[in-house]
Amino acid sequence: MANKLISEMGLLPKSITNIFAARNIITAKDALSLTEFELMELLDVGLAEVTFAIALISEVASPPYQTVQSLLEQRMQNEHLTGHLPTHLKGLDAALSGGLPFGALTELVGPAGIGKTQFCLKIALLTALPSCYGGLDGHVIYIDVESKFNSRRLIEIGLNSFPEIFCLEGITKEMAGRITVLRPGSLAEFTESLQKIKVSLLQHQVKLLIIDSMAALVSGEYELGPQRQHPLGWHISFLKSLAEFSRIPVVMTNQVRSRITNQISQYSFQDNRAATVDSTGNIDSHLVAALGIHWAHAVTIRLVLESRSGRRFIKVAKSPMSPSLSFPFEVTSQGIVLLDDVGVEMIGPQINAIDHQGHSDIILS
Repeated sequence: MANKLISEMGLLPKSITNIFAARNIITAKDALSLTEFELMELLDVGLAEVTFAIALISEVASPPYQTVQSLLEQRMQNEHLTGHLPTHLKGLDAALSGGLPFGALTELVGPAGIGKTQFCLKIALLTALPSCYGGLDGHVIYIDVESKFNSRRLIEIGLNSFPEIFCLEGITKEMAGRITVLRPGSLAEFTESLQKIKVSLLQHQVKLLIIDSMAALVSGEYELGPQRQHPLGWHISFLKSLAEFSRIPVVMTNQVRSRITNQISQYSFQDNRAATVDSTGNIDSHLVAALGIHWAHAVTIRLVLESRSGRRFIKVAKSPMSPSLSFPFEVTSQGIVLLDDVGVEMIGPQINAIDHQGHSDIILS
């Protein structure tokens, strides 16, 4: 809007428009970059004329405002474009207003063996299920970077979670046929796959994209630091546009790494009492999400899977529609299942921890 030509606005008197053109003030940006007194001197007109012209140019160049009511009405009109993928984890679905949102990036962060892949297998299955059983009746693209996808485990989850469906003849083969597994061997192969996936999303009724895991794609190719942010910047932008374009949930897993720090930041959401302090006052290593702060800001939903006092928890660490909540869970023959809702914990707000180099990381308690 700032580059809109003044001559094409059609609001200013012809005489004023001609004066602007004669002084080489062509666009709205040219006019609005100068003060009223600079314009008076340059155009050789009075304050009233300048104020009038600037008001009209500003009105055209400024984006239209929207009230909360108009946004709500727009959302209701576009309700068919929005939605959620229910995880069948009752407390988590309630916290996320229905499940994993369409058109957004959801990230699972946690150490190895905590249950991230188990979560991905369950939602892949739920996406493939017929809609009459609470599924999306769609196809899934599962990018299995670490070769952790296990078809037998997928079928086991299905048999134990939905025995009434999987006892039907041919249903196992049909469900398995709806999940396409890709195994890129490098970041370059992954980049090439993304270009092809965009076409497949519409051609094959794909309703879920899973990447397990993003951190493994760049491990060994780039150092942990600013050098790695450049290639990832393109990928996160592409994935965000892919989610918005196709209106499907995109779910990615992320690893954790150790970070040594000599003090607990006041910006950390980690419980300070849980930190180990040695005799010199230094603090031992903490677990932080890999991929850096640029990646953390780009995702819409961040779910942290962690273990505390022998129990596993799934924590809503970042969400535009939910406070920070923590749910105890177990990994069973049905996949991930939440324990009773009595165990739900309210936790402090997610805040970034700033290290001595100015890098911001999410510390996992």
